[in-house]
Amino acid sequence: MATKKVTVTIPEDLLEEIRSEVDERGISAYVTEALRAQRDRDQLRELSDWLQEEHGPVTDEERQQFAAELAEIEAEHARRRDHGSNGAAA
Repeated sequence: MATKKVTVTIPEDLLEEIRSEVDERGISAYVTEALRAQRDRDQLRELSDWLQEEHGPVTDEERQQFAAELAEIEAEHARRRDHGSNGAAA
């Protein structure tokens, strides 16, 4: 993939935090990852806005249903993790 060098201004305290976690070559990778993550969030927001325009806002009932389904999925993941760690110990 082609790359291009750019200059950005970052608050010193934030830069120092990042530098403490990555070596000098890693800063570019860290910033690239952060920019990709932000772009993903921007695109999700655009999709969400479009869906709300097309279908209306999410209702409280739909939010509650989603939360219940998510809780079930998270519980299943926890069961699988617990089962996997128990199997590894045996």
